[in-house]
Amino acid sequence: MAETTERQGEFADRRVAVIGAGVMGEALLSGLLRSGRSASQIVVADRSPERLMTIAEKYSVAVGSGPEAAADATTVVIAVKPQDMAGLLREIGQHLKPGALVVSIAAGITTAFLEEHLPEGTPVARVMPNTPALVDEGMTAVSAGVHCETHHLWEAQDLMRGCGKVVSLSEDQLDAVTAISGSGPAYIFYVVEAMIEAGVLLGLPRGTSTELVVQTLYGAATMLKETGEHPTVLREQVSSPGGTTMAALRELDDHKVRAAFLTAMEAAAKRSHDLASGHV
Repeated sequence: MAETTERQGEFADRRVAVIGAGVMGEALLSGLLRSGRSASQIVVADRSPERLMTIAEKYSVAVGSGPEAAADATTVVIAVKPQDMAGLLREIGQHLKPGALVVSIAAGITTAFLEEHLPEGTPVARVMPNTPALVDEGMTAVSAGVHCETHHLWEAQDLMRGCGKVVSLSEDQLDAVTAISGSGPAYIFYVVEAMIEAGVLLGLPRGTSTELVVQTLYGAATMLKETGEHPTVLREQVSSPGGTTMAALRELDDHKVRAAFLTAMEAAAKRSHDLASGHV
């Protein structure tokens, strides 16, 4: 309790507006509250009155329109669809407090785009989270805009730490981040689906196969995190010469699975670049 009170005191002079109460917007909101921010320091805006009512009842935060939320905030987090961004920025721009930080979660929206559509000199930051933020195990990259000073960058990082880990990178690296961690959970789920189906094919009940695969994934990820060993070392520890694992890995190599993953992530990075460049 004392630690929570101390954190709330640390944020006492900072008010955060979250505009867009979809999946990622709500994940950030709940992460902020769990990390020590007081509900009284947060205001949420969304186009849907029904959604705002749900958020207000669930989290006891203030709700309102985008301009109302922006006018009362030192940090404005925008979590709307990319196609809605330009219109929203026009709506809230004239209501921003001088020096207020604007943080965008929208995919493909560059800091240059944000700066172009906001009052001159507005500090902006672009963040690329991923869906494990929903369970506080997210991976987020933060990139600063031209007017984003060190304390602004720290604030953007702190906002996202409630949902997992955070790194700061130059914006030209965000396409790679999108391809690796932004889209990454989907690749993992894809592999898990295939492994579960393989278990069913080999005669296991689906529930049993699912439990085996999910726990194996969790255990392997924990080993990577806790041991600090290179994945090659950990893989070789499982791969006895002439054994079952080597037989399976040979099939994966014969089907060029590693090359397919590299090509897939290159495609994701290219698509991210195209979206940011306005090429849909």
